[in-house]
Amino acid sequence: MALHLSWVFIFGILGNAVSFMVSLAPLPAFYQIYKKKTSEGFQSIPYVVSLFSAMLWIYYALLKKDAMFLITINTFCIFIQTFYIVTYFYYGPKKEKIVTVKLMLLFNVFGFGLVFLSTFFLPNPSIRLMVLGYICMAFSLAVFAAPLAIVRKVIKTKSVEFMPFTLSVFLTLGAVMWFFYGLLLKDMNIAVPNILGFMFGILQMILYAVYKNHSKKTVEESDPKLQLSDHPMVVVDVAKLGSDGVETQGGKGNNGRDDAFNKV
Repeated sequence: MALHLSWVFIFGILGNAVSFMVSLAPLPAFYQIYKKKTSEGFQSIPYVVSLFSAMLWIYYALLKKDAMFLITINTFCIFIQTFYIVTYFYYGPKKEKIVTVKLMLLFNVFGFGLVFLSTFFLPNPSIRLMVLGYICMAFSLAVFAAPLAIVRKVIKTKSVEFMPFTLSVFLTLGAVMWFFYGLLLKDMNIAVPNILGFMFGILQMILYAVYKNHSKKTVEESDPKLQLSDHPMVVVDVAKLGSDGVETQGGKGNNGRDDAFNKV
């Protein structure tokens, strides 16, 4: 039993460390926003979704009571994603500010409120945890599917410009750490989404190896509004990890999936 707990602790620490690095991946992009005094060409939805994911997983971990490492990483994610959103909102044009407010209301107010009200008052604690776990797992699976957009872009342009190899490696490592953390806790709600995260991470690295030496194919990429920022949610998102390409290519207005996540 002690050995089992020690491995849970080790993978929890490693998962936190990797997810911490992934959560910081968008910083170069936001430095560019600060220098240019505009967030034009970037999107706020990856950060709004990452914030929502972190809120869900903290709620889940508080009810579960033996998943402390979900609380630590997602608490940090709430802080850093809030920083990103505030920065984006401050430098964003009026139209984008309105979109960001609508997204926050949709996900972080009404979305989380609906999940909370539909689960917290369930009389049976085990059923409450099970329902919330299914919700978290479903959302994490959806988040981990986000890299399909960047995969499509890489194949279409035959360029890995928007898919940083280092980020793909960290997202894959994060998925591995959180998978074993969930497996050792016997919590499939944590483990299962990271199987998908691992598969997408491997796919991204394979594509990088295939296209890394290809000359850039200029299509519509010149338009910054087409350079979508795919944030890697670390799910937990962790795990988000996420996801897998994040909006971190600051100067390019995209995140090569910047990006998960997503933390577990």
